[in-house]
Order: sequence, then structure tokens, then C-alpha cells
Amino acid sequence: MGDSIAEELVQLFRGINASLTVKLSHLLGFVFRNKNASSIGAAAGLAIALWWTWKCWRIPGARPHPRVDKRDGADAASASATRAPAGASMDSGPGALSTAVATSITQATQRGGPAEGRVSETDELSVAQIVRRQLNGSRKMTCQLLGVILEESSPEEVQKHAVVRPAVVEVLLEIARTCDLYLVARVVDDASEGLVMGALEAVGLFSEGKLNREKVLFCSTETGRTSFVRQLEPDWHVDTSRDINAGLAPFVRHQLHVSGGGASPIAPNVYVVESVEQYFSGAFCS
Repeated sequence: MGDSIAEELVQLFRGINASLTVKLSHLLGFVFRNKNASSIGAAAGLAIALWWTWKCWRIPGARPHPRVDKRDGADAASASATRAPAGASMDSGPGALSTAVATSITQATQRGGPAEGRVSETDELSVAQIVRRQLNGSRKMTCQLLGVILEESSPEEVQKHAVVRPAVVEVLLEIARTCDLYLVARVVDDASEGLVMGALEAVGLFSEGKLNREKVLFCSTETGRTSFVRQLEPDWHVDTSRDINAGLAPFVRHQLHVSGGGASPIAPNVYVVESVEQYFSGAFCS
């Protein structure tokens, strides 16, 4: 309502100003037509009087100002409250708000930074998730049995007994579920083959269709193991022989070279590890 009254007053004084301007112009025309001192003085006095009257009655700030919607201020206050940390009072002043921000930063620091968050996330991953991450979409793997899956590391030992390493069982079962797994062992007789198959069956590798028995391959030489791998064309191969890993490096995309420690690098695509389960653990997750 106040804005409409101000606008009406502005229009009124604009009309008065225009009327005075017209009358003043007529007066000046008359003065110039009748050039004498008295008429000129009267005209000047009238002009000064009119100017002073207009100045006294002029409304300051006649130009209309943009209206500020009260709701805009309320929305801004609401947004500020939303951005403020929890526990910060809106009527506590800038000091309290700064204290709340500092407290939230301190609490975040105490909980651990991004690096610690990544470690916690890795620790919470299941074995199945870690295996899938490390395989990175690969669908076929070949793996040497002796010294990797079995406690025994030579064909002569397998002639007497065959035992699957307990630490590798969970990872081995998950690999068999995730991709097409082939196991290769170098043995010297049929009895050794029977011992190896019995050890794998004892840990449940053949149950529930995890691994086909026909995917356990036996050979009598290191060359025979290399030939099996070349024919199968896997995405991954796991072996303890440095010579075999080096020879297969150009043909197999990824390899694990299982060594007791201190082994030198072989090729960029050959990862040197102490065990299969070490590689499929949170320590190697990116």
C-alpha cells in the first residue's frame, strides 16, 4: 500500500513540474517580447520562486526500489541452517558455528582419512569379492598343483602322500566357482594321480559342480605342463618354475610366480608372490 501512495505522489509532482515548465516558457517568451528591466526582474523572481517550491516539495528517492520478498530471506536462512553442521545453533552467533565446524573436522580426522577408509572397505570384502576383483573379468586359469595347491613340491613326495594346503582351500574353491579352472600336476605313476585326486576331493573341490574331474591334468615332464598351458590359452597361469613363467610370459596375459621370497622380477605381467592366497587378499587389492 505504501508503494502505491508513493507512486501516486510521484505522478502528481511530475504533472505539477510539467505545468510549471509550460508556464515558465510562456513567461520567458513574454519577457523577451517586452524587453524592459522590470519585466525581466519579475520573470527572474518568479523563476527562482518556482524552482525553490519544486525543490522543497520534491520527494527524495522517487525512483521505485525493487521489492524484497520476505520469503527470500526465510529461504536463505533455511539454506544456511541446512549447511550448518549438526549441533550448531542458529542463534549462537558466528563463534558457535565456527566451533561446530571445527568439531566436525576433528571428529572426521579421528575416524580416519580416505586411506583408512579404503583399508576398512577392503577388510570388509568377502573372499568371493576379492577373488573376482583380482581376476578382473578373466574367465580361465591354469594352476600348477605341486608346491602351490599341495603341500608336496616334487613328484617323489606325491608317491607317498598328497595333502592340500589348508590356507589355500577357501581361495581355491572360490576361484573354481568364479572361472574355468584347470589344475596341472607332474607325477611319475598312476598311484600318484590317485593320491592327488583323493586330496582334492577331500576338500570338496569336486562337489556341487565346482570343478570337473577332467580338468585335473597330469604330465610327466615340465615341458608337458607348458604344452598344456599353451593349448588351453588361459587368462592366468600360476607356477613355481621361473623358466616356465618366463617362457609363457608372451602368451599368457597374467601370471603368478609362487616363490619362497627374494625372487627377482620376470616380466611386467608376471607377479611374484609367496602364495596364491597372498595374492588373493586385501594387501593386493587396488
